[in-house]
Amino acid sequence: MPSAYLLVFHGSRDPRPEIAMQQLAKLVCKKLPDNEQMVGVAALELSSQPLHEQIRQFAQTCLACGCDRLKIVPLFLLPGVHVITDIPTEVALAQQAIAQDMIIDLLPYVGTHPSFGKLLARPLANIKTEASILLAHGSRRPGSQQQLSATADSLGAVIACWAVPPSLELRVKELVAAGSRQIAILSYFLFPGGITDAIAKSVEELKLQFPGVTFQLTEPLGASAELADLILDVIQT
Repeated sequence: MPSAYLLVFHGSRDPRPEIAMQQLAKLVCKKLPDNEQMVGVAALELSSQPLHEQIRQFAQTCLACGCDRLKIVPLFLLPGVHVITDIPTEVALAQQAIAQDMIIDLLPYVGTHPSFGKLLARPLANIKTEASILLAHGSRRPGSQQQLSATADSLGAVIACWAVPPSLELRVKELVAAGSRQIAILSYFLFPGGITDAIAKSVEELKLQFPGVTFQLTEPLGASAELADLILDVIQT
């Protein structure tokens, strides 16, 4: 029997991530075999229902369509508390509710994919830069920075975080003091939203603070065919 797929994202009061997720689900669906085109979207937070109930309802719909296995794909980039604790707990509750009628598999979060750094690096080909900053949300969970550090190293970039140190302003000051005058800021975010808007505003303020420096801020990845290919690879691995 075929499998079904549920893409789980953080959730937001801003409508743009939800819209992008629906677009991404359609892109993934088009790349799947004809008998496995049940692809849904669910939010961990800021939804009218808890995640385990969203999973249960989607699973019931998929069962009625002949699927006996549901694969959960977390669209998260770092191993914070949501990935390590919250989502597994919600998946376990959903599995308990649906019993043995369907097997629910929790797949690795997309940030673990070895090609994820290549997606982030694509804009660098069109940017003239002397230094790069990989800017992520950040997490206070011990060990969460290791993956971010590895990705930054592969890109020849330094790390900055929005929610925890080191800050973007601190990194910029360090690079300017070292002589950099062309700085690329790589957005380590999937979709535009309130945080990415705040980051863009912060970069405009940095331009005023350092008028002799050129800043290039990349866009979040968005609902692209390349991201859909990466998700498909996670599904099929």
